[in-house]
Amino acid sequence: MEVRKAIEQRRSVRRYKDIPVEDEKLDLLLESARLAPTGSNTQSGRFIVIRDEAMREAVARTSHDQKWMTQAPLFIACVADLLARIPDGAPAVDEQSPLFELKQCIRDVSIQAEHIVLQAEELGLSSCWIAWYTQEEIRRVLAVPQDKYVVGILVIGYGNETPGPRPRKSLDEIVHHEKWQD
Repeated sequence: MEVRKAIEQRRSVRRYKDIPVEDEKLDLLLESARLAPTGSNTQSGRFIVIRDEAMREAVARTSHDQKWMTQAPLFIACVADLLARIPDGAPAVDEQSPLFELKQCIRDVSIQAEHIVLQAEELGLSSCWIAWYTQEEIRRVLAVPQDKYVVGILVIGYGNETPGPRPRKSLDEIVHHEKWQD
């Protein structure tokens, strides 16, 4: 599949078939994240593979009890490791943290997560990016240290629905040339 086709076809899917994701495909998803660019090559992304049913249920409960999530056989938690940018030790972070390095890590891990999502599409898998939780709750469930930030949970599996395209603004509405112009 061409990248353009993956971008055009990718949708947030919330219904999944009861089919496990093969280890070979999981490896390709994770390798796609590993190969993604990061600022100053800091490679701050860390990934938690979640296949266990009880763990998936706990993550779904923490994500505002979105029960549909548990239909998917695979979650990948995408975590920003601040120690990649602050090697001498990073402070505890949450949604209100103003730390510039946290913003850089979130940017980098978002790029890595999007690589996973597009690779999933190419492999015939569906996905949905979840970020409706608090850091305190999701870190507790996943045993993530306080100096890490859970950027998103990718719900992945074989889709059991084909949502149509969502409306998008035209390029004229979102693009400026040379400088911001109203």
